[in-house]
Amino acid sequence: MRSEQLRRDFFLVAAVVLAAAVALAQQQPGGAGGAGQNPTNSAPQPGQTMPTSPEAMGGMQNNPAQSFADQSFLRKTLEDDIAQEQMGQLAAQKSPSDDVKQFGQKMAQIHEQLTNQIMPVAKKLGVDKPKQPSKRDRQEIEKLQALSGPDFDAAFIRAMLKDQQSDLKDFKDEAEGAQDPNLQQLAKMDEPVLNQHLQILQKLAQAHDVTGESKK
Repeated sequence: MRSEQLRRDFFLVAAVVLAAAVALAQQQPGGAGGAGQNPTNSAPQPGQTMPTSPEAMGGMQNNPAQSFADQSFLRKTLEDDIAQEQMGQLAAQKSPSDDVKQFGQKMAQIHEQLTNQIMPVAKKLGVDKPKQPSKRDRQEIEKLQALSGPDFDAAFIRAMLKDQQSDLKDFKDEAEGAQDPNLQQLAKMDEPVLNQHLQILQKLAQAHDVTGESKK
């Protein structure tokens, strides 16, 4: 009974939060939420060019280390998006559990949207879209491909928990210290969404009795 209640709680929270995430994505340029806005009165959205003063430009030129940090954040985030999109697709295909399948499918969609949201800023800073996930994530995906049943669910949830916690920390740091104003705005907008995703994952982990570390 406790497990069934946890699953019902998970689906309720997931439906609300994932709907909010989709609504946020639609507020990006070209999304349904962006129509009819007055650009002089609305806050710049990720991918839009913010007015940059000569003083701000000078600060960027005089702080190449910080600009490099922005680029590193973008590369890692884009690699993570590809990895979590692929992991989500695997979960939608391989998981024996409806809640894990649903979560995987939604995560694949959301991380694809996040990549599209980030790319205008990445291009502005000279960062290309990576062709594949990081080596560590590729190894994780290979492990997931070899698993099935409850073992797959546990490994998938554990991997996603680790990635979401890492991503959330990165976005918090970037929201506070990004050199590029567009990137800082994007990080501030997406940090709460990532935090909500982590909360969903924690409920999913609880429903499937998955801890942060493998029992093996």
